[in-house]
Amino acid sequence: MILEGAIKTIRSVLIKGYKLVAHNTSKKIKYTYGDPELVAHIKKEIASFNESPLMSIIIPVYNVEQVWLEKAIQSVERQWYKNWEIILVDDASTNSETIDYLKSIVSPNVKVKFLKENGNISKASNEALSLSQGDYIVLLDHDDELTPDALYEVVKAINASSENDDAAEFIYSDEDKLAMDGSYCDPHFKPDFSPELFLSQNYISHLVVIKKSLVDKVGGWTIGLEGSQDYDLYLRVLEYTNRVVHIPKVLYHWRKIPGSTAAEFSDKSYAQEAGRKALENAMQRRDIPASVVNGKHPGTYRVQYEIIGEPLVSIIVPFNDKPELLDMCINSVLDKSTYKNYEIIGINNNSGDAKTFAMMEKLKTKDSRVTFYDYHVPFNYSKINNHAVKEYAKGEHILLLNNDIEIITPEWIEAMLEFSQRKNIGAVGAKLYYPNDTIQHAGVAIGVLKIAGHSFKNRPRNSSCYMGRESVVQNISAVTAACLMVKKSVFNELNGLNEVDLKIAFNDIDFCLRIRERGYLNVFTPYCEAYHHESLSRGVEDTPEKKDRFHREIDYVLERHKDILEKGDPYYNVNLSLDNEQYRIRR
Repeated sequence: MILEGAIKTIRSVLIKGYKLVAHNTSKKIKYTYGDPELVAHIKKEIASFNESPLMSIIIPVYNVEQVWLEKAIQSVERQWYKNWEIILVDDASTNSETIDYLKSIVSPNVKVKFLKENGNISKASNEALSLSQGDYIVLLDHDDELTPDALYEVVKAINASSENDDAAEFIYSDEDKLAMDGSYCDPHFKPDFSPELFLSQNYISHLVVIKKSLVDKVGGWTIGLEGSQDYDLYLRVLEYTNRVVHIPKVLYHWRKIPGSTAAEFSDKSYAQEAGRKALENAMQRRDIPASVVNGKHPGTYRVQYEIIGEPLVSIIVPFNDKPELLDMCINSVLDKSTYKNYEIIGINNNSGDAKTFAMMEKLKTKDSRVTFYDYHVPFNYSKINNHAVKEYAKGEHILLLNNDIEIITPEWIEAMLEFSQRKNIGAVGAKLYYPNDTIQHAGVAIGVLKIAGHSFKNRPRNSSCYMGRESVVQNISAVTAACLMVKKSVFNELNGLNEVDLKIAFNDIDFCLRIRERGYLNVFTPYCEAYHHESLSRGVEDTPEKKDRFHREIDYVLERHKDILEKGDPYYNVNLSLDNEQYRIRR
């Protein structure tokens, strides 16, 4: 369609614009939002919408410079979609420039109210809510801007979802920052709704549009949680709806005024504590036994769930000789684990080194929880693990562990078990490092590098990567089976790993994607950490037979999971590159 092509062209230009800014070039943009042909098509499409809801744009105001407030209002006036109202509530500003400008506004689509006493942003927002007449509430800060197509894209999404009698009630988009010189920077291309990521940080942020009836239902904004008042609102609203839609386009510009949250977020700030308190309140409302602490970076949190009971965890460790790795792996579990109710099931697959058998005896003698069994078949990772689970595992939870894993975090089992115990969770994966302290695994993004890529691979262990994603708990499409926990009931429900078509490679990817097809969520946690001495135990694809098998496995995954490969990983973003594992912008 001409329309879709035009919009795609603009999106491409905007994305490339970040590169232009970064390199300080002066290339001119060919297409603009005001392109007459584009505008004509947009008007025609808007006229065809079955749903044309009134959008109430709430803007609490306090001592903002006129220039920024004026730009915020102008960004609404430039909207392609015209059925909107603006509600401005001044929170007892002392800046005469702000007050005079607000008093000068005369428009039938703009309501202005002045509060006599300063009540902070939550009170001002609630006052604006009480004046709103719209079907949906749109949140806009007094110094930020909407893109001209913002409301159009939102209403388009509402109409698309209405066709399935499931109209969107909570809509959010991607966003970027607006520097003081007017340039766009720091684009945040977000995943679709990720419950665990949202409990780790307010990644949703802007733009957010919510069904007004839901905002009314939860009583608007909470007084006393200023700094994270919107995060708290989202947490409460999302307890009443699952009709969440993510628009993977930048629709909101967050201005980086010096001293603002957009410019800097300190882990000692009142906003950090307000966010922690909002999460704590959410856990209490939901009757979930959990504590909430600050995360690894400012603006992030860890919701730490109480482990119910003390379920047995069956740790499966397949191996073929390499006694030094077996020693390292199992002793790291025995010596470092604070969780004690586990069994280690070592599966000896065609070992022949006398030192291996001596090591097995040594480890069994050291701890009665360690047992070994022989399973002499041609190496088939899927089949070996399936056999171990079926024949020997007594635990309620299965923990697949490569023999080249060395545990780092003492509470690694608890960090995985707190999620695996939940009914809606499938696979739980860990953060793994190469021995040189670079990241080997921080979750898997589907479609990257043709099939799947390990996010942030080879980045320094303590580096801060894309929006802190390497250091927060989050839902993810797949995790590596080098260190993976799953309920035994879920493992059996899926008949384990695919030992017919995926004997060596991609069996964990396939397993995780099949878990998602059953309606479970997969989780990555950075609070389970280990070294992964990758490929030391198995070697590489270095023979014609191995290469042929590897290509057959690739072909199988491409066909079996073509749906997600074509549509894109919901926990990634179509604006991010598929050519690398670093969350770079797609060019």
